[in-house]
Amino acid sequence: MAKLYFSYAAMNAGKSTILLQAAYNYRERGMEVLLMTSALYRDADDGHISSRIGIAAEATLYTAATNLLAVVQSQLSEHKLDAIFVDEAQFLTKDQVWQLARVADHLGIPVLTYGLRTDFQGELFEGSSALLAFADELREVRTICECGRKATMVVRLGPDGKALTEGEQISIGKATYLSVCRRHWEERMGRETGI
Repeated sequence: MAKLYFSYAAMNAGKSTILLQAAYNYRERGMEVLLMTSALYRDADDGHISSRIGIAAEATLYTAATNLLAVVQSQLSEHKLDAIFVDEAQFLTKDQVWQLARVADHLGIPVLTYGLRTDFQGELFEGSSALLAFADELREVRTICECGRKATMVVRLGPDGKALTEGEQISIGKATYLSVCRRHWEERMGRETGI
């Protein structure tokens, strides 16, 4: 039975590397996969999923207006699909998460999504919220804070290197992010703990 998976983590945990390795494993066995990523990360009109360690693969771009079920059905009219991989899944809409759930439930194709759980203010992204609610399996990809603890939060740094406490939820290519543990997130965000 096909499932909807959500692998989540803070920034720089290796989510895209894991996605690319899993897609490679499918292809190595002669299976067909569809890779998708947010158009927010596009390079001209080309879609790519790339990892900090230097591996990359072509991907189909999606926006908030893309009907992902229709994209999959269109691909299926041309060839078989054995798995769907979605990077930057935090940028999915709730409706798109339902579309991906239908791919797993009604078309019998596993859907593996990868993304951030929360933004720099500690708030869930729409796509992450829906995936946490609807996915059949949740997987945490771990990374570490500068102190050695598990990093679960993300801080957006300003030009002065200090944590920003407000701003747009999405800021791609314009900001520096740092993955930290909850304790250091509170410290960097200037939150009083009362301790």
